[in-house]
Amino acid sequence: MFVFGAATILHADLDAFYASVEQRDDPRLRGRPVIVGAGVVLAASYEAKAFGVRTAMGGRQARRLCPGAVVVPPRMSAYAEASKAAFRVFDDSSPLVEGLSIDEAFLDVRGLERISGTPTEIAARLRREVRERVGLPITVGVARTKFLAKVASGVAKPDGLLVVPPDRELSFLHPLPVEHLWGVGPATARKLHERRISTVGEVARLPETVLVTILGRAAGRHLYALAHNRDPRPVVVGRRRRSIGSQCALGRSRKTPEAVDAVLVSLVDRVTRRMRIAGRVGRTVVLRLRFGDFSRVTRSHTLPLPTAHTQTVLLTAQWLLSCAKPEIERRGLTLVGVAVANLDDDSSLQLVLPLDRFSGTALDVALDEVRRRFGSTAVTRAVLLGREQGFTVPLLPD
Repeated sequence: MFVFGAATILHADLDAFYASVEQRDDPRLRGRPVIVGAGVVLAASYEAKAFGVRTAMGGRQARRLCPGAVVVPPRMSAYAEASKAAFRVFDDSSPLVEGLSIDEAFLDVRGLERISGTPTEIAARLRREVRERVGLPITVGVARTKFLAKVASGVAKPDGLLVVPPDRELSFLHPLPVEHLWGVGPATARKLHERRISTVGEVARLPETVLVTILGRAAGRHLYALAHNRDPRPVVVGRRRRSIGSQCALGRSRKTPEAVDAVLVSLVDRVTRRMRIAGRVGRTVVLRLRFGDFSRVTRSHTLPLPTAHTQTVLLTAQWLLSCAKPEIERRGLTLVGVAVANLDDDSSLQLVLPLDRFSGTALDVALDEVRRRFGSTAVTRAVLLGREQGFTVPLLPD
């Protein structure tokens, strides 16, 4: 089989990022199971993962699975600094770097052979420099497409390097479980397993029309393409986000409606402030929920005009939350997320739904200025006083 192109795309992914930073900074934690976060697991070292501990798991369950684990509080400023140091290594390795999150990125190294060596040599040097300059382990996958490079890094974890040659792409991809395909979560995997489809190769052997019948048009066509490693997306530098969002894990204990609303208020405050700082407005408000059985649901509403107004986004998010109230009461709630999508640059015309004369955009701007001068905690809403608002996770620039 002849395949056009070469394996020049790298997916670099820091291993167990938060937990690895803790083990780097405290030698007593090295080689020991480490859990970051007490109420909800924000990260777990590979030593803890070996006992079944997973991200977003309740702290009580995690400690039951791994009673010998060391539980440490998160240090978000340390993780942000480690991320910046890792991205400096990425930028030194290639001019084409596309950040995905604070701990992973795509790099395109085509055309660098004479300057930096082969893609494999560049990947090996990147891993070595991250270890030496940042002090953290990192896994790198190398392939012809972004999708396959990410799959390769996942297979190579932890602290590994895996190159998928163009002439061996499908022989590598097809034996893997269907869960390796982007977009295959628990619900999609269940639908496929019910039809005795368990590997990527079995997906690839199905006609596209059959997948569309099983999963719907968009998902069916998407998985059919990925199962044949068809992913034409290039590595894009400096691409602006299509949405800006934030989320908060609530733990396994039941939360009162007032407590959930307070979390929602905090999330909307955070998201809309980031939008205004980035000079963005958006039309679609998205609410993401994770229930007690770890199933997820997404609800959204598109407004007639774009906005970055806190009160307008909050009212929309609260309405979406009220629509999900019966499911929340029946199944419990472990995570709330809010995002604003369909983003555009600032416009002079924004949608504002004022409740009173103090709730217009001027108030948002004034509060932003106070927080800029005196810190993000200088002012807050009365409903948030004395309440735990969750952790602010470091993010890529908006």
